[in-house]
Amino acid sequence: MARQRDTSSLARIFTAAAGAGFRRAYQQVQIDERKYLRRIQRAHRLPIESWHDMFLLGPQVIDPIAAGTIRSASRMAALEGAGLGLGGFLTVVPDMGILSAITLRMLQKLSLLYGFEYATEEETVKLWVAAASAAGLELGRDFLEKQAVERIVPRIIDRMAVKVGAEVAEKWAGRIVPVLSAGAAGALNYYFVRGWGRRAQKHFLARHLSVAAGAGRPQRRALSSVPLFPSKSPAL
Repeated sequence: MARQRDTSSLARIFTAAAGAGFRRAYQQVQIDERKYLRRIQRAHRLPIESWHDMFLLGPQVIDPIAAGTIRSASRMAALEGAGLGLGGFLTVVPDMGILSAITLRMLQKLSLLYGFEYATEEETVKLWVAAASAAGLELGRDFLEKQAVERIVPRIIDRMAVKVGAEVAEKWAGRIVPVLSAGAAGALNYYFVRGWGRRAQKHFLARHLSVAAGAGRPQRRALSSVPLFPSKSPAL
């Protein structure tokens, strides 16, 4: 019974921290799409001029780049968790804020890699729907249709915060003990971000294939069959 009360209390704290972190990330975290495009072009020698051109590449080209992006974000989250983890329970709020920013930047990169920009309100909503999917939430059509555009993202964030708070409270309970929390926090952050990244990748890949097939875009054989990036490409 005491264990359940402790977990419930942690869940409330994590829900509040996750909500604050995601709201701050929503307002402040933004990948420079042009700069990231140039970086991807150079790092992987991709013959693309815009993110829309990613629809001309096969999944066998995009998927390894996306996987590297997830690994890089997961490692960054692990380092962040190991550092702040030394403070134990007192670092929960700042940790969730940084973790939210790392997660959202990763999702933005994955969205672009699969050809989906987020310059408009509608595209931004779709990015957050992908984030909700990565969190394990199912947002029905009714939910999306009944919300005004300016309210959809805040509502999604609220639902994500509750989900995250409940999911990680039990796993992160060990952070209350500072001596043990550094290694535990680093590992938990790593698997948390990796899990989100892999689920988001599946979401974007499904959308990518659907859009490419619906638009009738023939994939260029030269692009989808020839490796256009080194086997040990730099982490992004």
